[in-house]
Amino acid sequence: MMTWTLSKKILIGYGIILTLLIIIFIWAILNLLDLGEASDAILEENYKSIIAAENMINALERQDSAILSLLLGYDTEGSRMFLGNEIEFLQWFTRSKENITISGEDKLIELIEKKYNSYLAAFSELKIIQKARRSQAELFYQEEIHPLFMSVREECVRLRDMNETTMFNASRRAHRIAHRAVWSMISVGIVAMGIGLIFSLILTGIIVKPVSQIMRATAKISKGEYNVEVSVNSSDELGQLATEFIKMAKKLKDFNDMNIEQIVAEKHKSESIIRSIDDGILVVDADLRITNINPTACEVFGVDLDRTSGKHFLEVVKNEELYRYVSQSIETGTLPIIDEGKDILTVKRDDSNRYYLFSIIPVYSDKEAMLSVVLLLRNITSLKEVDKLKSEFIMIASHELRTPLTSIVMSIDLLLESASPSLSERENQLLQSAHEELLRIKSLVNDLLDLSKIEAGKIEMTFEVVPVEVLFEKAVTVLKPQADERKIELTYEIADAIPSVKADTNKIVWVLTNLISNALRYTGEGGHINISADKGGPQVHINVKDDGVGIPHELQSRIFEKFVQIKTDRNAGGTGLGLAICREIVRAHGGTIWVDSVPGEGSTFTFTLPVGGE
Repeated sequence: MMTWTLSKKILIGYGIILTLLIIIFIWAILNLLDLGEASDAILEENYKSIIAAENMINALERQDSAILSLLLGYDTEGSRMFLGNEIEFLQWFTRSKENITISGEDKLIELIEKKYNSYLAAFSELKIIQKARRSQAELFYQEEIHPLFMSVREECVRLRDMNETTMFNASRRAHRIAHRAVWSMISVGIVAMGIGLIFSLILTGIIVKPVSQIMRATAKISKGEYNVEVSVNSSDELGQLATEFIKMAKKLKDFNDMNIEQIVAEKHKSESIIRSIDDGILVVDADLRITNINPTACEVFGVDLDRTSGKHFLEVVKNEELYRYVSQSIETGTLPIIDEGKDILTVKRDDSNRYYLFSIIPVYSDKEAMLSVVLLLRNITSLKEVDKLKSEFIMIASHELRTPLTSIVMSIDLLLESASPSLSERENQLLQSAHEELLRIKSLVNDLLDLSKIEAGKIEMTFEVVPVEVLFEKAVTVLKPQADERKIELTYEIADAIPSVKADTNKIVWVLTNLISNALRYTGEGGHINISADKGGPQVHINVKDDGVGIPHELQSRIFEKFVQIKTDRNAGGTGLGLAICREIVRAHGGTIWVDSVPGEGSTFTFTLPVGGE
């Protein structure tokens, strides 16, 4: 049985390559012989331009004859003949314009077009002159039209001669190149075949030696002998192969020396730690395949622990929103962007809801390559229930306090009206202070009650499509006197084509008046407050801008929380709940609210409302 060594395979391979090379040479020679015929096909384009130029000259000469007929008194026949040949001229001119193959031909085409347009214009003028003063028509023809005719004809002749010259020159040059290429290919082919044969013999010896060494070293490694050596005498691909082979053998030796059982134990230890954590943990790779999950996460998603490994994320977690966030983290390699309040997962279990605060964290290797993404689920059901009980308690307490507070305020009002003359100045001051504090407490109770109703979803919303200008007018009308009294300019403006919004008019007006009141409180005399609106996608952005004291940077992220106030000498009487209520009302409308502020330069509060009808 014949043994096929590597050197024989290489020689056979090169033999096949040389055979193919000979075939290619023969094919190239045949194609070069066809070059002359192909050049004739190419020069056919010049022939088309020549035919077009000839027909343009003929049509132009017939047009000149038509003008002479017109001058002889054959008006109808002359005009019809001129128009017919104008159409023919333009048809052939268009073909010539679409078949530009010579350098400079495009400029000549443009010149013909320009002169021919002048010729047509002169003909139109001739017809006008003939109708008015027939005796001057012949003079106009001799001085204007005939020179234009000769100029256009000369340019057409130039176009024809240019293509004829190019056609014959190209044909002769193509035949010379073809014959020279044939002999060149024959010479190059013979030299290449000789060099290829010599190179094949040399290359065979170069390749066989290191490959034989690698083969012997591989046989030793397969027997468990990892201390092998391969001589590296070159820096080419074979030398690189030998170098990488030595590295591989060393790594195999190191790996063989490692305690595999310890690695497996560490893996089981890591899995045990993940499964013992109370919070839900789900790990996916870059292909969104689940690589690890603990029992808590399985309970959250209602799946069996033993049937999740290797499955796609959506097969286990049937939640499009979570899938979008995880996919975004994998694509960008960063934490996903989650809107405030959207990071809570609600799961229905046994006619009750469970709430989980989720976070998505990308995990990187030491080389900053992303390995996986971890979905962490923290059970906040108890916190939600406490928050719900707190809101209900505040709502009940506020409701129960409203009636006695109203009674006390009315009583003090009666005392101020009836008993004030009989009381001393000190007693009147104390009574007035009590009245102001009670009003403040009453305002606080009302705000707490409103906020609790909004958070509990018990406040009624009457949505309607309302123009933004109506909202601005109502809010400004209420607070304009107060602004004028403090000498603060209160204005509003609306950009062009601002659509109406879908909103509860009274609630949004309350938001606007609250924001304007805050601006009045923190804006000094001579300041400016401006309300504006502009459209951003499917929402309308409403802005309340002032040039007051501004908000400190450390408070800007907390300004919409309950009982957060800016400590200045202008905030007397505030409850710290107004902006929190504004946020909840805007959220109930499906919008968001935020602030941009520079301390000492002013603030801009912006909230969004959906466009009416969308």
